[in-house]
Amino acid sequence: MTNNPGAVLTLAADADLREQVDRVAAAAGLRAVPGCAPPTRKAWQAAIAILLDEESARECARDGLPRREGVILICPAEPESSTWAAAMAIGARHVCAVPAHDGELVRHLADAADAALEGPRAGRVIAVTGGRGGAGASTFATALALVASGSLLIDLDPWGGGIDLLAGTESAPGLRWPDLSLQGGRLAWAAVRNALPNHQGVSVLSGARHGHQLDAGAVDAVIDAGRRGGALVICDLPRRMTSAATATLDGSDLVALIATCDVRGVAAASAMAPELRDINPNIGLVIRGPAPGGLRAVEAAKAVGLPLLAAMRPEPMLAERLEHGGLRLRRRSPLGAAARAVLTLLPPATQARTA
Repeated sequence: MTNNPGAVLTLAADADLREQVDRVAAAAGLRAVPGCAPPTRKAWQAAIAILLDEESARECARDGLPRREGVILICPAEPESSTWAAAMAIGARHVCAVPAHDGELVRHLADAADAALEGPRAGRVIAVTGGRGGAGASTFATALALVASGSLLIDLDPWGGGIDLLAGTESAPGLRWPDLSLQGGRLAWAAVRNALPNHQGVSVLSGARHGHQLDAGAVDAVIDAGRRGGALVICDLPRRMTSAATATLDGSDLVALIATCDVRGVAAASAMAPELRDINPNIGLVIRGPAPGGLRAVEAAKAVGLPLLAAMRPEPMLAERLEHGGLRLRRRSPLGAAARAVLTLLPPATQARTA
């Protein structure tokens, strides 16, 4: 395939699958152009969207093609575990069985076309959630924010007591969720950043002690502002699937599921993983030690059925240090090392635009 801006690049060996995809693309008002896997990098970057089957996804991942927006894995039947693994490897945001999910695929292609008109989004979004209560998801989300320079940490757990206690911003001036009255729309990142508490270079939008129901439109507006401003946006999600949590999961570049390295932790993560993966296939596991029964991180990830993003040994004196001024990462912090490992899996951010 040559450079075809405005086209949908289709990488699928099955002729029937290509024919169905051509029909769906036409329904979205787009033109499908067949190609061979792996395509050239120029063709990969130029297309409005990439539709590829499982084998093509593996070939493109092996060729080292960069992660990008608008990559959708297509399959002729309901996806299996190997399909999800291929989607994660190439960074596909959605997995669609055709013709069963034709309507969803039309919407995804229309969204890709709209995004192409607006231009590339500069920042990246990571969603973090725990396999069970006490897994350390909020702590890991805070560690990600501290490791990344100029990040935005968003508390989406109304029942978590406020992530400002972990970030060390509980006494810092600035707005919290209850102070904001948003109904969606576009916000300027500079205005959002200046309105929020900031500590150690992290802008923090926290919840309240008594809980505060979050509007999905308001959450999307804040995340979009951070993304357009070039910030790395880290979202601490509740284990309960609220509308705001589901929308955030769907739009994230990476989902990190945190699990403890024990039988109960793995069992809980195994129960959550399929629901999360159905929303966003770009999901992996972060394993937190200790392992009282000798379970290895790779064994835990295999049992859960997710790729292993990082494994960390216990952080010395973590609970005691969190009681005094929030999380501070030491030079050889296991938390910091695991956070850096996860950040290397994100696609590179594009040049930030002014907002």
